[in-house]
Amino acid sequence: MKKKISKRIKITIVVLMVAMAAFVFLKPKAGSPLDGVALDVFAVVPETVQKRDLRHQLSMSGSVKAWEEATLYPRVEGKLLQNLLREGDAVKKNQTVSLIERDEVGAVYEPVVVPSTLTGVIGRVYLDPGANVTISTPVALVVNQKRVRVAVDIPERYIGEIYKGQPATLRVDALPGKEFEAHLQIISPVVDANSRAVAVEFWADNPKDLLKSGMFAKVDITLAEKKNAVSIAKKSLYNQDGETYVFVPSADGKTAQKKAVTVGFENTNYLEITEGLKEGDVILEFAYGLQDGSKIDLGK
Repeated sequence: MKKKISKRIKITIVVLMVAMAAFVFLKPKAGSPLDGVALDVFAVVPETVQKRDLRHQLSMSGSVKAWEEATLYPRVEGKLLQNLLREGDAVKKNQTVSLIERDEVGAVYEPVVVPSTLTGVIGRVYLDPGANVTISTPVALVVNQKRVRVAVDIPERYIGEIYKGQPATLRVDALPGKEFEAHLQIISPVVDANSRAVAVEFWADNPKDLLKSGMFAKVDITLAEKKNAVSIAKKSLYNQDGETYVFVPSADGKTAQKKAVTVGFENTNYLEITEGLKEGDVILEFAYGLQDGSKIDLGK
């Protein structure tokens, strides 16, 4: 008899525990983020069709190089007697930069000059007085930076879109916000068989010496341009089964409606709409799963 009562008690306890667990898990939770939200409505962002100046640009990177650079070497072996000029000093062609004392036992010579081979500024002095030198020892570097060059490689598929004198914009990380006008001046007549690229060179005036030889540079060249193009963000366009379209809000703003468009000029971020939309029209930014007739919420 006692065993039967004990068994009944255990069953009762189990039933009560199951009931309590069901109550805890199945009880509606107050304040849920989905309370009052229709799950079949898409929250969308409207975009206004605008006229823009669209540019198809090619961005490349390279290093700034002075218009002229010359490394100066002694004409004789010996010791560096004196540096007459230091980094940043202006120098003219044939002006003495350093003096070399010949290292010959039992003989006395006048110091031998190391002249500059071009007009510019001293970019680097490599040695201190007393250092041993030979005719292959670099003593100083002279640069002319009133104009600079930037050499880059352009993929061969763009050869037909570049030409000598083509304008470009030059930027360097060391001078954020500043842009320098450059022009494409040298185009190699051959394509590198390994990289499938063409070596080109841009030139830029540098009257204030802001650009320094060795700086990392970025060059943007405009390959094509379309002004006052009726355009939308590229991400708002849908293309499926050969059909190109956008979604626009219905007159009451409650549903999405598919609208066919024709695309013209395009660049990285925007594309021109030649048919189907006009300036000031409102479309819907991309929303995953959006279909013709979907319910939408434009927000406030």
